Amino acid sequence: MSTSGGVWNALVRGKSIGCDAVQIFVKNNMQWLGKPHPDPDVNRFAEEWNPGLHVFGHTGYLINLAAPPGPNLDKSIQSLIQEVEFASRLKLPFLVLHPGAHLGAGEPLGIKRVVQSLDQVFQATKGSPVRIALENTAGQGSCLGQRLEHLASIIEGVKSESRLAVCIDTAHLFAAGYDIRTPAGWDKTIASAISLIGLKRIVAFHLNDSKTDLGSRVDRHAHIGQGKIGTKGFRHLVNDLRFRTHPACLETPKEDDLKEDVVNLTRLRKLVRKRKAELLG
Repeated sequence: MSTSGGVWNALVRGKSIGCDAVQIFVKNNMQWLGKPHPDPDVNRFAEEWNPGLHVFGHTGYLINLAAPPGPNLDKSIQSLIQEVEFASRLKLPFLVLHPGAHLGAGEPLGIKRVVQSLDQVFQATKGSPVRIALENTAGQGSCLGQRLEHLASIIEGVKSESRLAVCIDTAHLFAAGYDIRTPAGWDKTIASAISLIGLKRIVAFHLNDSKTDLGSRVDRHAHIGQGKIGTKGFRHLVNDLRFRTHPACLETPKEDDLKEDVVNLTRLRKLVRKRKAELLG
C-alpha cells in the first residue's frame, strides 16, 4: 500500500478494502536515504494499526548487498541501516529484502558479500528487534536468491542469524523453476524450504501470479489467475494449514482506486476452504 500523504495512510488504504495484511516501504523505494517520519505520523500509524492487522515493510530497490566494495555497496549498507531504524520507530516486525545481485562476480562471492553486509547492518542496529526477511527471487540477471540454497547459505553465514527470516514469493518461485501449480509440487518445494531454512523462519508470503513461464528466470507479476500459475495453483497454497496465520500480500499491478486488489483478494479468499471447526463455531 502507498504511504502517500503520510505513512499511516497505507493502513487506512488497506483497511478500506478489507486487507488482513499490509506491506509498506518505510521511505522512497528509489532513493538511498530518506527523512525520518515525523512523530505525529508515527503516532497516527500506531493508532491506525488495528489488532489483527499484519503490517511489515519492504526495503528499497536500490539496495544491493552483493555489490563489489565501493560506493554502491557503502550506500546500500547505509540505506538498509536507515530503513531498519525507520522500521523500528514504526514497530514493524521485519523488512523484506532481495538478497542482491553479484554483477558477474559469481554466486559464492556474491553470497559472501551479502553475509558481510548483513553483519555490518546488524552490528549497527543491534538494539533493534526488526528482522530482515530474505525474499526468494526469480533469478533475473545475476540476482541471488532464485535457489532456496542461496537463502540457507546466507542464514548460515551471518553472525546474528536470529534476525533473519524468509518471505516466499510465488511468482519468483515459479519463474525460478519451482513448479508449485500442483499440491505435490507445492509440498515438494515447501519440504525443501523446511529442510534448508526451517519452518519457523518462514514469516510471510507474496502472492503473485507469473506472466512468464516456469523456469524463465524473468520477474513479471500477474493478477491471480491471469498468469502461468493459474487460479488452481493458489488453492492448495492458501489452504496449507502450516501457514494459516502467516501474513500474505499482493504485489500485483494496481491503480489508485485499488479495484484490482479487491478482485485479487476476492479470488484468493474464494479458494479458502471452510473448516469443520469454523463451521461448528
